Amino acid sequence: MKTRSSKGPIITIIGCGPGAPEYLTPAAVQAAQEADVLVGAQRLLDLFPNRPGKRLVVQGNVKNLPAAIEAEGKCTVAALVTGDPGLYSLASLIIAHFGRQRCRVIPGVSSVQAAFAAIGHSWAGATIISAHKEDPPKDCFETCDKVCILGGRANLGAWLHENLPTRLHDAAIYVCENLTLPDEAVHQPLYEDLPAVKSDGRVIIIIIAAARRTHTS
Repeated sequence: MKTRSSKGPIITIIGCGPGAPEYLTPAAVQAAQEADVLVGAQRLLDLFPNRPGKRLVVQGNVKNLPAAIEAEGKCTVAALVTGDPGLYSLASLIIAHFGRQRCRVIPGVSSVQAAFAAIGHSWAGATIISAHKEDPPKDCFETCDKVCILGGRANLGAWLHENLPTRLHDAAIYVCENLTLPDEAVHQPLYEDLPAVKSDGRVIIIIIAAARRTHTS
């Protein structure tokens, strides 16, 4: 994609963390307060209830987001993204359109960090896979012994049951839901239970070969 000229107001991309307001960094809060316009999903805009100024709700086709930002002209715009902007984020769409020189990125706590913290395991060496838009590639587990899958597809559990290699059938499986939010939950289904596991955009599934297979409801 052809990038835009570096001329024009800086667009700040703010990582808003895994969901709870207390996981917002001070830098994120300050950047949101300084912007003329906040752009993002409604649940992200709700993280800044006392911030005055214009708000644009992102919904529907996210490919229209750069055009919506451009329409703000000389106003300073802050785009709110979930988790950390560097991990399967709308930040890549914005940067590709406007160019890196016009974009400032405020990092945030990723859902991957929150998930591994919730289960008490290190995420060093983990392979991170997104299942937001489509099923992962079937060969993604060939050389992986620690996998973190970002949910988003209702059939992800059934897909894992069908495609998880035999060597990982006895691995520890963790299903992390609504991380950092009041209804946070972590379950440990067995491999046999995977078809019943439902996945949406707030579900992280972690598979660790070295951990002991257990089960919690």
